[in-house]
Amino acid sequence: MNAKEIMNKYTTKELADAFVLSSNLTSKQKKQADAELKIARTKTQSEMADKDRLVLKLMQLKFQIEDYLKSESFNPKFTFSYFLKEYVGILNKKRKYFAREINIDETELSQLINQHRLPNDNIMVRLEIHSNNSISAVSWCKLVEKEKEHALKTNVSLRQKEKKYVTNKLTVHIR
Repeated sequence: MNAKEIMNKYTTKELADAFVLSSNLTSKQKKQADAELKIARTKTQSEMADKDRLVLKLMQLKFQIEDYLKSESFNPKFTFSYFLKEYVGILNKKRKYFAREINIDETELSQLINQHRLPNDNIMVRLEIHSNNSISAVSWCKLVEKEKEHALKTNVSLRQKEKKYVTNKLTVHIR
């Protein structure tokens, strides 16, 4: 039976009743249902292959990056460094070995993760290649650019310092 036939045969209330679970459970029943769900989830997760678990975690990280980049707001927590640290953590590798895999010094990786250094284009491309194109170099770059954009917007002292180098400022103002 296709969707059109189902819609003709049943009312929307009947369809909703068939697919939406009611929540008329007592607190004891709810606790039991929660415990059963927890057992089922634990069983499913334990049966999941390591490769599948890695894929899911990488997808989660990718979507988190994409969602953050789409948002207008700046979150100081979500930096290039934060997401690089998360990426290395998902791989469950020591930084020393990961640094070797992308052919950089362990010290440089540490500086990138601890926000003491910004990545160059080579690093971002290597991260893209390392992730088998799961997280693009452009996404890594946009994370860095979002940080720079926020810094430029909020750096009042830089504006004051640079003001003295500008002469004959325009008299008109557009918005």
